[in-house]
Order: sequence, then C-alpha cells, then structure tokens
Amino acid sequence: MYVFLAMFGYLTVYIVRVVKGPSIWDRLLGLNLISTKILVMIILFASLNNTSFLLDIAIVYALLGFIGLVFIARFFLDRIRREESNGNRG
Repeated sequence: MYVFLAMFGYLTVYIVRVVKGPSIWDRLLGLNLISTKILVMIILFASLNNTSFLLDIAIVYALLGFIGLVFIARFFLDRIRREESNGNRG
C-alpha cells in the first residue's frame, strides 16, 4: 500500500515537470516518467492480486508508450529543424 502512495507522490512531481517544463524535451521526459510509473503500478497490482492478464496489458502499454514517445519526439525534432532552416534563409 505504501508503495502505491509513493508512486502517486512521484506522479505529482512528474506532472509538475510536464506542466512547467522549460523545454519540450523536459515535458516529453516527464510524460515518459509518468508512463513508466503507471506501468510499474500495473505490474505491482498484477503481482499482488495474482492476475496474469494485467501483465499482458502492461506489455502492450509499454510498447504503445514507447512507440508514441518516439513519434512525438520525431515530430518535434522535425518541426524544430524546419524552423531553424527557415530562419537561416531569411
């Protein structure tokens, strides 16, 4: 029970990082940390309740979170590169 409370405490710190992050990369890091903590809570809940189907859900959640993070990072990186190339022209 105390582990879940600690995880919720960490989540609040990471939410502050997402909201107040000085750059987009800090916000993406905060989102990744939130996703990881939710994944850990799903795995802990599954192990405490002996429910193996939640582990399958955790695997899918981890894969989708990783793929989503990569796509978001590439989107912002391409956007930043386009803005820099347009700024250099004129």
